[in-house]
Amino acid sequence: MDLDANFIMTFLEERWFVVVAAIVVLFIVVKIVKTLVKWIIVLAVIAGLFFYGASYKDKLMEIGTAVTAEAKAQAIKTISGEMKDAQYKQNPDGTFTVTTKSLRIDGNPGANEVKVTFMNQTFTMKMDDVVNALIEQAKKNTKI
Repeated sequence: MDLDANFIMTFLEERWFVVVAAIVVLFIVVKIVKTLVKWIIVLAVIAGLFFYGASYKDKLMEIGTAVTAEAKAQAIKTISGEMKDAQYKQNPDGTFTVTTKSLRIDGNPGANEVKVTFMNQTFTMKMDDVVNALIEQAKKNTKI
């Protein structure tokens, strides 16, 4: 499912009552009003529903960004606390994996980004001093 279809399904699951209210208003308007005003009201309700949904999409994106930022911050905090227990593994394909009790880092030597899995969230992080220090400590712990 692409992002737009996923957004529509999320919107319908969480805000179904707004869609139902809009449909009820449309039926009432179609039954009661008999002129051109009816179609103007119908279009206004549909446009309102569309714009409400569009602003909801922005809110979902903001929430997703905040969750990702918080997960990255917690991962860095965890990295600092779990350095002494980190284990390094050189994979046959040339990549490496560093694991601790609550996080996993996968990457290629020399790359400037690594894939971090923390609290069932996977995201990429830039290779910074904290990540490099964890990798070096894991190598020492594993005695490569």
